[in-house]
Amino acid sequence: MPYYFQTLEEMERSPVPIACHATDYAPGSSTGTHRHPFHHQLIYAVHGVMLVASDGGQWIVPPTRGIWMPAGTEHQVRHIGEVRMRSLFVRPHAAPSLAEQAQVVGISPLLRELIHAAMQINIPYEADSRDGRLMRLLLDELQVLPVLPMHLPSPADPRLQRICGHIQRKPEDQATLADWARYFEVDPKTLQRLFLRDTGMGFARWRQQARLLQALERLAKGQKVIDVALALGYDSPGAFATMFRRQFGQTPSGFFR
Repeated sequence: MPYYFQTLEEMERSPVPIACHATDYAPGSSTGTHRHPFHHQLIYAVHGVMLVASDGGQWIVPPTRGIWMPAGTEHQVRHIGEVRMRSLFVRPHAAPSLAEQAQVVGISPLLRELIHAAMQINIPYEADSRDGRLMRLLLDELQVLPVLPMHLPSPADPRLQRICGHIQRKPEDQATLADWARYFEVDPKTLQRLFLRDTGMGFARWRQQARLLQALERLAKGQKVIDVALALGYDSPGAFATMFRRQFGQTPSGFFR
């Protein structure tokens, strides 16, 4: 019988360079804030949608996507619907060139099947064996993961934190950067510079990203496209669908198929 790690402590003690771990979660559950000090983690759900948060921002992770979480990064995973998670745990010395920042990545059909096969491998495995070669191929595939634009960075400036918090609570609000500048009694260019400094994107781009990620969460819960579009402040479902396709390359209705 394949052997699965029962606890994270057991995972930390394992000498293997890469291993797979399966966990199923109930709808609405959360992992709580935690970190894996000795392992990178590829968080991937074969079913369900995950909302991942850390000090660096938020990511929404639907099926066919995963999130790369470097070792030592504190994070929390909230589960939208029933989630069947299959995580890869990678010791940093086994793949020193992998990304050092959290990011959403694409999961290719090959990588998906390799993860499925890794779940059937006994731990520990011999490096010079079929199982060891399969796990090395997994490491090779991790080197070429495509990065996807599904990150919502968190600003450090208190004024921007208030703006961003308001947008996330009321994404339909059409207040402009000039409106916020008047509220804080500063030049709009000052706020724009702060947005670029703290988040790497301008105000309009950050708000669009916040709306799109909320759209993914709402769609994952089964809300209709027209209801999502109106709730997020778009004039019509068509305008929303155009923006969605431009960002993700698919229609809202087809994204989760």
